[in-house]
Amino acid sequence: MNLARVIGTTTATVKHSSLDGWRMLVVQPLLASGGCDGDPLVAIDDLGSRVGDNVILTSDGNAVREAIGTNNTPVRWMVIAQPDN
Repeated sequence: MNLARVIGTTTATVKHSSLDGWRMLVVQPLLASGGCDGDPLVAIDDLGSRVGDNVILTSDGNAVREAIGTNNTPVRWMVIAQPDN
């Protein structure tokens, strides 16, 4: 699991069918100190996260495949929680 901050949203005119109905966010991974940790990532979200929210991400393939409902998906990162601030 990784802590990140939502910095934007993204759309795709053509996307994999497993992404139908999922929101895609641009998130910035964070260090424990609050600084940036690498490059921004694209993550799917069904919790209603907004720009500026801190979120917890997972890259666990089994969790992502179970949430999406298919074994055939290109998704790597998914929002699984919104921590209390």
